[in-house]
Amino acid sequence: MSKPQPMEMSNMDMEFHERKAEPFRMSKFLYNSEEGTVMGRDQASWAKIGIFYTIFYGVLAALVAICMWVFFQTLDPRIPKWTLDSSIIGTNPGLGFRPLPPSDNVESTLIWYKGTQHENYKHWTDSLDEFLAVYKVPGLTPGRGQNIYNCDYNQPPPKGQVCDVDIKTWSPCTKENNYSYHKSSPCIFLKLNKIYGWIPEYYNMSSDLPENMPTSLKTYIAGIEKDQNHKLNTIWVSCEGENPADQENIGPVNYLPIRGFPGYFYPYQNSEGYLSPLVAVHFERPKRGIIINVECKAWARNIHHDRKERLGSVHFELLID
Repeated sequence: MSKPQPMEMSNMDMEFHERKAEPFRMSKFLYNSEEGTVMGRDQASWAKIGIFYTIFYGVLAALVAICMWVFFQTLDPRIPKWTLDSSIIGTNPGLGFRPLPPSDNVESTLIWYKGTQHENYKHWTDSLDEFLAVYKVPGLTPGRGQNIYNCDYNQPPPKGQVCDVDIKTWSPCTKENNYSYHKSSPCIFLKLNKIYGWIPEYYNMSSDLPENMPTSLKTYIAGIEKDQNHKLNTIWVSCEGENPADQENIGPVNYLPIRGFPGYFYPYQNSEGYLSPLVAVHFERPKRGIIINVECKAWARNIHHDRKERLGSVHFELLID
């Protein structure tokens, strides 16, 4: 019986076997000189895919640009889309104070220094210098300088103009006087948060004041009503010790230039060059060596006070060694 003869491999099988055994080479994949391909694609293939993605991303960028253009057409650069009750801010302004503690202690509200050491209170005076710079140099505020108007209670600003903030009326709370920090009688500046279109409703009758308003402020308003009736349209300000002990230790408090924010600064309309009015609160003789908790409030019929939400009031502590 004859032995079976081995089958000869066809040319196709031999070619497949040879190709299968050929190792993968990265350099040949990146550029194959025999087939003229780069990463498996020839020039025509690369040209087609390049044209496709150029058109695809070009159309995509154009669609995004058109959407953004349409979106910005609905916005006014000066007037917010949502205002007052329809906005997140709402209609109850908060009260802020300056100077603030160092940035590495941002949650603190303690103003602590030694009045006899310049380097010790330098942070506080430098912070006030920085904050008040825009009030002293008109060029630091865009549009300010050409449209400043000397306002008064009987002389509100014309359309397109903003009221001047007279820094000369803050004495002795001035840079030249170190804001009185070197005399252990520091000045704290108060500022009402800006709300577009908000119009204050004033307490402008001494016979119709809230019961919880400080007696000293009630007396002040009665004096204004008697002697300077035209100044009654003011958002009044009070600063008191929070607790009975704090009230004893806080000492006399003076407010400059007046005890509140003049009504002619309102409503805020985001006009170029607008600067918020400030009240300089001068603590003339606070007791030294003890922490004094201070609460300042803004008073108007449509300002409600909430310590937790920080509405209409602000809290800070004084400690002068």
